[in-house]
Amino acid sequence: MQAIRIARPGGHEQLRLLELPSPEPAPGAVRVATRAIGVNYADCIVRMGLYASAKEYVGWPITPGFEFSGEVDALGPGVSGVALGARVFGLTLFGAYATQVCVPAQQVFALPASWTFAQAASFPTVFLTGWYALRELCKLRPGMRVLIHSAAGGVGCAATQIAVACGCEVTGVVGGSHKVATARASGATHVIDRSQADLGSALGAIAPRGFDVVLDANGASSLAQSYARLAPAGRLIVYGFHTLLSRGQQRPNYLKLLWGYLRTPRFNPFEMNQKNKSVLAFNLSYLFERTWLLAEAMAELLTWVEGGKIRPLPLSEVPFAEVARAHAALESGDSVGKLVLVA
Repeated sequence: MQAIRIARPGGHEQLRLLELPSPEPAPGAVRVATRAIGVNYADCIVRMGLYASAKEYVGWPITPGFEFSGEVDALGPGVSGVALGARVFGLTLFGAYATQVCVPAQQVFALPASWTFAQAASFPTVFLTGWYALRELCKLRPGMRVLIHSAAGGVGCAATQIAVACGCEVTGVVGGSHKVATARASGATHVIDRSQADLGSALGAIAPRGFDVVLDANGASSLAQSYARLAPAGRLIVYGFHTLLSRGQQRPNYLKLLWGYLRTPRFNPFEMNQKNKSVLAFNLSYLFERTWLLAEAMAELLTWVEGGKIRPLPLSEVPFAEVARAHAALESGDSVGKLVLVA
C-alpha cells in the first residue's frame, strides 16, 4: 500500500509518500481500501509537531489523518455485520493518509446511498466535533441563539447545520467576503464578515442580550469577546487555537505562539459563577475510547442525513500524492468547506 509518513516535525517536505506492506486486520477489525481521505487543520498541527495526542499515542514517524471512505477488502477474525466489498466511511485515531486502513469494525459505517466517497470522507470529524460541542456539552433547544466563529470552515459548516437541525438561530462569523455565501448555504441566519464590519458592533446589533452558545476555535484573538457576548447561562465552547499560528506558514512561529499564549484569557470561576456563564473545552482525539458515544453520535447524525437535515459539505478534491497542496490550502486561511484527498 501507499501511505504518507512524517518522520519529524516540519514543513510540507516532511509529507513523504512511501510504499509499505499491507496491514492485516486484527480480531474484530476490518481493512478498508480507501478511495477518499478527509483533511483537517489538525493534520497540519500534527505535521508541525504541536498536536499533543499524536505525540502521546503514536510519536514519530506518524501517518496523519482521522477519516476515510472506501471498500472493505479484508475482515479480521470475529467480525460480523460488515461484508467484504461494502462501501463504508470511518474514523481512525491517526493513520488515514493511506491507501489501506485497518480499524475496529464499530468505527466504520455504511455510505449514505446518495453520497460520493469524497462526501463521506469529509463527514465524520467535523460533524462529530459539532455534535459533541452542541449535543453532548450543550442541550440545544429551539430558538436558542448560537454564534459560530469560522463558520465557512469544515467544523463551522457542520456545526451550523446541526444547530439549524435543532431549531436554533445561527450567527456565523467569517474572515472574508468570499466565505459569506458558504456560511449562508449551511443555514446561518446572520453572517458577519470580519474584514468588512466591526465584530463587536455587529454582534451587539444581532443579539443585544447575548448568545446562548458560542463556538470558538480561534484562541486569543476572539475568546475574550466571545465570553463577553454570552447571555446569562450561556456557554463558550473552545475546540482549538488556530490564530496562534501564522497564516500561510508551514512551521510554527514560536514567538507568536508565546505571545498568543500570554494573551489568552484566563477565566475566573468566581466571576463565571456570578455572571452565570460557562467555558467548556475538548479535543475529539481524546474521546476515541468512548465507543458508546461514537455510536450515539453517528446514529443521530445519520438519521438527520436520511431526513435531509444534514447535507454534504462543499468540497475541494486533491490527488492523494499532492497532499502538500491540501495542507497549504488549509494553512492559507482562504479555503472553505472541506478538503479531501482522492486515491
